[in-house]
Formats: sequence, C-alpha cells, structure tokens
Amino acid sequence: MHLTLLNLCDESLVLSYKHGSAIHQLLALPSRPSTAKFPKSCSVTISLGGEKHIDWASVNIKLSGTHRASYKPVTVPEDCLWRIYLCKTSRKHYKLIVIPRRSLPSFLSDVPDDTLLSDCLLPGTHDTMAFYGWPFSQCQSITTPLDVQFQSGIRVLDIRLTPVKGRLIAYHGAYPQKTSFQDILISVHNFLTSPAGSSETIVMSIKQEAPSNVFSQLVHDEIKVGAGGWDMWFLKSRIPKLGEVRGKVVMFSRFGNGDGWEGGLNGMGIHPTYWPDSAKGGFSWMCNDTLVRTNDWYHIPSFLSIPEKVALASGVLQPLPSDPPGRVLPISFFSASSFPLAAPQTVSQGFGWPKWGLGVEGVNIRMGRWALDRLSEVAEGEKREEPFLHGWTFMDYYEEPKNELVPLLVEFNFRGSKRLQYAKS
Repeated sequence: MHLTLLNLCDESLVLSYKHGSAIHQLLALPSRPSTAKFPKSCSVTISLGGEKHIDWASVNIKLSGTHRASYKPVTVPEDCLWRIYLCKTSRKHYKLIVIPRRSLPSFLSDVPDDTLLSDCLLPGTHDTMAFYGWPFSQCQSITTPLDVQFQSGIRVLDIRLTPVKGRLIAYHGAYPQKTSFQDILISVHNFLTSPAGSSETIVMSIKQEAPSNVFSQLVHDEIKVGAGGWDMWFLKSRIPKLGEVRGKVVMFSRFGNGDGWEGGLNGMGIHPTYWPDSAKGGFSWMCNDTLVRTNDWYHIPSFLSIPEKVALASGVLQPLPSDPPGRVLPISFFSASSFPLAAPQTVSQGFGWPKWGLGVEGVNIRMGRWALDRLSEVAEGEKREEPFLHGWTFMDYYEEPKNELVPLLVEFNFRGSKRLQYAKS
C-alpha cells in the first residue's frame, strides 16, 4: 500500500508510524504531498514539524475495507488542531488530507470585515424548519434545530411560512412544521447576541408557501415586534460587506412587491427579479450591481439523476474566467425531491451499501468528495493557485454523513485569493 499525506495547514506536519519493528516518519510541508509505503493497518501520530515537535493527534488508520474510490473522516480527539480525511484513490493508493479545525460556531470571526458576502462560501439548509412529514416533506433531522444548525456552521436559512389565524407558521408546501416565525426570530436573536454569534451573520431567505394577500405585511409586522426588531436586519437591496452585517440578519426576500415596506422593494433586502421553477440549467438575475447565478433544479426524475444533480450544483460554485471580482454571487441548492423515487433523504444520503457496489451514494457524500478534490488540487500539482470557490448553499439533512460536509465548505473561506488577502491583512 502507498499513502500520500496532503498537508493543507500552514505548519509543517510529521506523520510517525510503526512498520514491523521500525519507526518511520513522513514530513509534509504545507500544500506539498509526501508519499510512502504504508502497512494496511497501524497507529499513526501526527505532530507539528520543525521546532514545535509536539504530538497533537494519535489515530488508527486502516487501508482496507472499501471496493471503490471513497473518503471518510478519521476519528481524532475533540481538541485536535486538525480535521483528517482518508481517501481511497486506487486499489493500492490512499491519501490522507489534513485541514485546520475551524471553530464552526464563529468561523466568520476570522474573515476580514471588508469581505463581500458574495465572496464567502456560506453553508445553508434547504427548508430549514422542515422537521416533520417524512418521507417527502421532511428535509432536516429533528435532532438539528436552529441552535444546533448555528453551532454546526450553518449561516443561510430557508424559511418558508404560511399565515395561520393571523400568525406566520413554518410550512413545507401544505405540511405544517409547527414552529412560529416569532420563535424562529428568538432563536436567531439568541445566537447573534451570544459571544460566538456576535461575529457572525445570517442570511435568511423568506418564502411564501401558500396564497395570501397579507403575507408580505405579516412578515413586515412580525419582524417589527419580534426579537431583535428592525435593528437586527440588513434590508438594503445590495450585497453587503461582512463588517456591515456582523450580528445581523441579511434579508433575502422571495415574496412581495414592496407594498407596505419602507423603501418598497429597495427596503426588502436581496430580492430576486424572477425565479423559474426547477430550471435544470440554472438562471441568473441582478441584485444591484451583482450578478446572482442560481441553480435550483430540484425536480429530478429519480435517484439515478443524483450524479447530474451534483455536477450542476457544484459547477455553479466555480467562478468563470470572465467573472468580475466581487460582482458575482453563486447560489446553489444541493437539495432535490420528486415522487416516488427521489425523497429528500434518499437524494441527500443515498441508500444501501454504495461502497460495496450495492446502493447509491447521496448528494452530500458526493459533494464532500468534490470539496476534498478541489482542496487537494494545488497540493497535488493540478493547479498553480488554490481554488477560489464562493457562494451560498442550501442542503437537506446537512449533518449526514457524520457532519463531514459543512467543515469542508467552511474551509473555502480561507483558500484561494481570499486566503492570500487575509495573509496580507
């Protein structure tokens, strides 16, 4: 077996392992791969290189047990400085990818104030409050309420509401999700006023789920009297810089025409000019001087379309050579659903035993592998510059598999031209 160590941290790392009676060491400089022969199973110690030769993580690695290219996180202590992923690239070749462990409850605290929100990669949830109505109305696990989502690094919410007896209640289509808009505002306010959340921002997409002539006015009035009041909201019709919206909610209004709102449409935050239903090829619209490139193809024929769904959802996050700097916002929905062969859980998580060729991998694990491949491109010599991926993402069952995907998406906020910019500041 051969193992390639890809060190995507800023410090040199030393991997020590025992093969037979001998102790071997593998030095990995930042963003440079190191390869060595490796036993099928052994204990490994990873430590900082150079003068800081201190052991920080002892892990067990087993280079066997899968029949196809795959990846999995390596279990490390909770206080470990890194996240470690083991990837199988061929029958006798694996790679171990090490990335820094970012603080997910407050990762935006390390991003400069003058960064446009369109230049961030913000993980989000599709149908954020859809905890009920399995198999087709439920999109999130009941074990991941809003406070858990915030602590897990979720920064974009998809709030869908319907008026019920004069109050706004979370719905997914015709299925009630029990939580009131006022309770949602309380959870958001509690996070943004917490020690960790004060450095963060939340983008909240609000969508009308049922016909109503009073929906827009109800949103306006409930925000006014809700937790945080108007002071918690950024309502200008442009993409803000992060420093403008720390501790605030950025309105993304998928409802209304501006009637009853101070400033009309210009006072309803980011407002799409149109939103075609399930457009497979995606669509674009303008928010002030920013091009918003969107893919929300959700009505896939069946689970057999998952690979195509992943290709389109990931493709929109990759900038084009012609994109003007800071003037493009990609929005990508990783979610999809159609009856009867593409329930949200099936699409996001897959089913069966795909590692053994007996099942189908879901969107989330495929997106995780895609993210690891993009992060590895420079270290493996495929590109001269680190990838600059940015945009806002919407996921179903984001915590599966094993909370792997969100930390990988968060890491892109510290890669590419953004990372070079931060190093100079």
